[in-house]
Amino acid sequence: MSVIDLPGHDGYGADTYGESFADVYDDWYADVSDIDATVATIARLAGDGPVLELGVGTGRLAIPLAAAGVRVVGVDASPSMLRLLADMAHLAEGPGAEEIAAAGPYTVAFAAFNTFFNLATPDDQRRCLEGVFDLLAPGGVLVIEGFVPPEDGMADGGVSVRDITSEAAVLTVSKHDPHAQVIRGHHIEMRTDGNRMRPWIVRYLTPEQLDASAAAVGFVKINRWATWSGSPFNPSPPNGPDHPLTSSDVHVSVYQHPSG
Repeated sequence: MSVIDLPGHDGYGADTYGESFADVYDDWYADVSDIDATVATIARLAGDGPVLELGVGTGRLAIPLAAAGVRVVGVDASPSMLRLLADMAHLAEGPGAEEIAAAGPYTVAFAAFNTFFNLATPDDQRRCLEGVFDLLAPGGVLVIEGFVPPEDGMADGGVSVRDITSEAAVLTVSKHDPHAQVIRGHHIEMRTDGNRMRPWIVRYLTPEQLDASAAAVGFVKINRWATWSGSPFNPSPPNGPDHPLTSSDVHVSVYQHPSG
């Protein structure tokens, strides 16, 4: 597993999320998505080839993937996340980009649960896509999971209560820039033994914008699901009694590196 280094954005960097949440990530987000379905899908797509996980974090997905017999290389911008992962799994440390390239070419690269959106500028996102394209084998795939922005827009920001216990309260505060498609926020953890600010930032894309960004570096979209188990994706609320009443709020998109 290796640390990657990317530029910052108004004081936020690619490592902001990991450094802010490393110590609570496994407690707060253990059930944030279907691990079994994710592992099964990635393993099926990978076959006998190696897998590159973007934003490996504490190993929520990499560890069960490895247990399933998949050869996994993970990268992350957060040293704190990787230190916690090292406590749970054997890591092969290396020089970074050279080590990552040497382990390829990869059959699958993937970024789960909005990880790609933690890259907070268009240039960061483009460089990531270009880098992954170069690391994939011909015919290999990039899989990105992300939320679908509401068609009627999102609130400009606000304050909400995430959790309250007898010893702590966690508030979420956020500010949305709809033109830049950037949301900056903090989880503010107030405890009897002290307070903690946990900053985060996302630059979201619509599925169509992600398709265009991927196509610009050479990828071809071959599939899109609403879940890792392959549920159909509904891009907008269909009409009629035989159709769902709501659109999908998450997408799992598959982009292929063309053969030849």
